[in-house]
Amino acid sequence: MSRWDWGYGYFKPSRPRAVKGGIKAQSRRGAFGESWWAKRWIAVLEGFHIGARLGRGRSYARGGQVLSIAVDKGRVRAKVQGSQPRPYDVVIEVKPIPDAGWERLIKALSGQAVFAAKLLAGEMPQDIERAFGKAGLSLFPERLRDLKTDCSCPDWSNPCKHIAAVYYLLGEEFDRDPFLIFKLRGLSREGLVERLGASGKKEAPRKGRGKSSPAAEKEMSPPKEPLVPDVPVFWEGAGLPDGLIGEVRVPPAPASLVKRLGSFPFWRGEERFMEAVEAVYLQASPRGLNVFLGDEMPEERERA
Repeated sequence: MSRWDWGYGYFKPSRPRAVKGGIKAQSRRGAFGESWWAKRWIAVLEGFHIGARLGRGRSYARGGQVLSIAVDKGRVRAKVQGSQPRPYDVVIEVKPIPDAGWERLIKALSGQAVFAAKLLAGEMPQDIERAFGKAGLSLFPERLRDLKTDCSCPDWSNPCKHIAAVYYLLGEEFDRDPFLIFKLRGLSREGLVERLGASGKKEAPRKGRGKSSPAAEKEMSPPKEPLVPDVPVFWEGAGLPDGLIGEVRVPPAPASLVKRLGSFPFWRGEERFMEAVEAVYLQASPRGLNVFLGDEMPEERERA
């Protein structure tokens, strides 16, 4: 039985092959992406008006049918498992910003301290599109022809549901790492930070600045720790002084370091990454504390 896809006629419905270990969307229902830049990217996809293929693309993204995604300068390559044995090859191309355009943008960003400060701290400024506009550029594709998409599937619609699935997952990944948008437009996060730092040094006032004297550098350098004259202690070591480690306790917030680093790129687990890691930390922290203090866990005492 065929189905009607508004604007494209009839097509035979197909069931994708089951996949293990595919990339799964973090959102189980509703919209993809939480940040304004992720939503802006998704809006480009939905501007294609590809009918029911959008819904199928969302199902593919949430079902883990996308096997891999690689983001490079101006290009995204992905593999999506469809109904055929061999996964389909998906390519999404965005025109990179030329070097002269990046120079204008860096100049515009450096002129606004808040932009440079947030970018150097790893944050995406809320009004960064204003800086792009000032440089005569756009962070996101503005027209459909600014994007080129291709899929090796037999569906003549472009974009197809496989391309749509990759689009949605990219939107979620932009939530995790907004600098992937810069990478897609031709400049990595490291390159952006390096250019901003170099531009800041050029713009910084030179008054009162000069090379520090060797005596001043010597004062600033920390004193070297002298060698232990006791030969046995030198070779065998000595006991640690009391209070060296400080207070040892279970952290009040589980997985705080992991939360600061952010979610794992293109997560493939059934659970949300943070939820899965937080549960592990909640179980491991008291055990680690007992191991450190030399105490046995209750179950270990029962086994003994």
